[in-house]
Amino acid sequence: MGHLSTHVLDTMNGCPAAGMRVTLEALDGNGARTIRTLTLNSDGRNDGGPLLNAETMAVGRYRLTFAVAAYFREKGVSLPEPAFLDVVPLEFGISDAAGHYHVPLLVSPWSYSTYRGS
Repeated sequence: MGHLSTHVLDTMNGCPAAGMRVTLEALDGNGARTIRTLTLNSDGRNDGGPLLNAETMAVGRYRLTFAVAAYFREKGVSLPEPAFLDVVPLEFGISDAAGHYHVPLLVSPWSYSTYRGS
């Protein structure tokens, strides 16, 4: 059954990005519609399971927005103003509503990387 998940790792400190705020939006011709906003748990994941599950998965365009600067500032990291990375938006497509889509983010205050995980 299809589902969408994410996992964020803080590569500056070598740990999960516990406490980072994330927003999931659906994108269409009318703009963006917020599906949910959440705060990552101690493992850098969503506490409530998948962001989208078999009942809510749909083919379409989506965006995950990660509040990177706020997370690092809350961890006591001194960042310039404006921060090099404030929010990281990742736009991606779901072409198979029955598929598993995992969108991990590896992030520091100065860089990030993502991929379609398993």
